[in-house]
Amino acid sequence: MTLMWWVMMIGMMVPSAAPMVLLFGGVTRRRLPDERPALRVALFVAGYLAAWAAFSAAAASVQWALTTMGLVSSMELTATRRVGALVIALAGVYQLVPLKNLCLRHCRSPAEFLSSHWRAGSAGAWRMGIAHGAFCVGCCWLLMGLLFFAGVMNLLWVAALGAFVLLEKVVPRGEWLARASGVTLLAFAAYLLATGGSAAS
Repeated sequence: MTLMWWVMMIGMMVPSAAPMVLLFGGVTRRRLPDERPALRVALFVAGYLAAWAAFSAAAASVQWALTTMGLVSSMELTATRRVGALVIALAGVYQLVPLKNLCLRHCRSPAEFLSSHWRAGSAGAWRMGIAHGAFCVGCCWLLMGLLFFAGVMNLLWVAALGAFVLLEKVVPRGEWLARASGVTLLAFAAYLLATGGSAAS
């Protein structure tokens, strides 16, 4: 399950991290043209993916626990109505809190991130990748929880969430998109609870 989550996270998050990786590669080539910049970039990406591997292990643990308790269908991998509404509401609240905005700001500003988190050497590249990955996890972890509502293996929702995360990071005033989505998610959670709709529908 951890590997399944990690593969999904790679597919969803690497495209939105591309501007950061490209900028890091360009800066590294200019600063250290004779010190194997490709290796530094690879280590940066590996650190970034390591942060998402840690998230994937946590998500798989939550999935296993919810499945064991009968709160997630073992066949369809969708949550019960109440759990689904709770996850949606939590994701909506998180879209509105300052921590979300802080993490999103680091993800939206690659140049600012590099200027404030630059570390020398190969170990520094690895640590920077982990740091950037941690900000991205902090930005998106509850959005990923929406997969428990839609179905962990629902490729359409995986693609939709990946596209939304990309938009949050690249469109002008992406923080307002995050806030608007938070209000929308809270309204949807209230609707689910009021109507008793199925989480699988």
